[in-house]
Amino acid sequence: MLIVIALLFTPVVSAQSSPAPRAVQAVSASEQTIELWPTGAEPLLRRADALPLAQTIIERGSPTAPDRALTEITRPHLAVFRAEKPNGAAVLIAPGGGYRWVVIDREGFEIARWLAARGVTTFVLFYRLPSDGWMDGPDTPFLDAQRAMRVIRHRAEEFHIDPARVAAMGFSAGGHLVADLTTRFDQQKNKPFDAADRLSARPFLSALLYPVISMQRPVAHAGSREKLLGSNPTPEMERRHSPNFAVSRNTPPCFLLHAEDDTAVPIENTLLFRAALAANKVPSETHLYATGGHGFGMSRTTGKPVADWQELFLRWARGHGWY
Repeated sequence: MLIVIALLFTPVVSAQSSPAPRAVQAVSASEQTIELWPTGAEPLLRRADALPLAQTIIERGSPTAPDRALTEITRPHLAVFRAEKPNGAAVLIAPGGGYRWVVIDREGFEIARWLAARGVTTFVLFYRLPSDGWMDGPDTPFLDAQRAMRVIRHRAEEFHIDPARVAAMGFSAGGHLVADLTTRFDQQKNKPFDAADRLSARPFLSALLYPVISMQRPVAHAGSREKLLGSNPTPEMERRHSPNFAVSRNTPPCFLLHAEDDTAVPIENTLLFRAALAANKVPSETHLYATGGHGFGMSRTTGKPVADWQELFLRWARGHGWY
């Protein structure tokens, strides 16, 4: 049974001038939480007909196996996991949730702690959801991911990281978001708000774990497609929001992983993206497993061949000079 905990109520955001981004209440024991946008930033505007949101934690697990998700996100933010012994590398993590919510533990905090213990400063992104009434619609999560990369680079000295070595990692719908960031990082929809917005949003490299890629039927994950594009998207909308069509020779190197028995997100999503990378001569490494299912993150890999995926990722990333 799901247990729902309402966190706060946030009204429609005003477009008035304001101070720098504020710290927000963390949804975890991470030592620091950074709000992405200052109040008054253009991307925070919501439609006049949008209903009020109540940012809410949904408890889906148990005390011994936490599996929480955050929904109706009103204040997009980063949960920071500082490296125990920083090696200069950093990564932005986008958990999945079908654009219905953002998973907290299984595809966020678990891997964040693991990477931080190995010298990587990790930032877990809690991005706004596209069907919650934001003016930017399906571009809303993308703008948050783009801003997150820039904020991390803007504060690189504070976190003892190399601003050039900021990677991105995404799971499921978060994989779609990272694929979108990886291919469209230089698209500027709104005018720069501050100094951070003038920095590059290009990941040094990207990792896509059982990602949603295509918005075209029959390959599309139906839930993510509906939440991102609505019930009746045009073919033009489907193509624009299928990152395999946006791969270019400027796309950074990519690590791809998927299980053949994934009944939620068909493996064809990863294969489409892999083919686009190859066509554009973008370096990549792909791992396909016969079993593993969907949404395994870290905690649900025990006893499965996919259990070593984190080590495979680090080995590949080391070869590209990130780790």
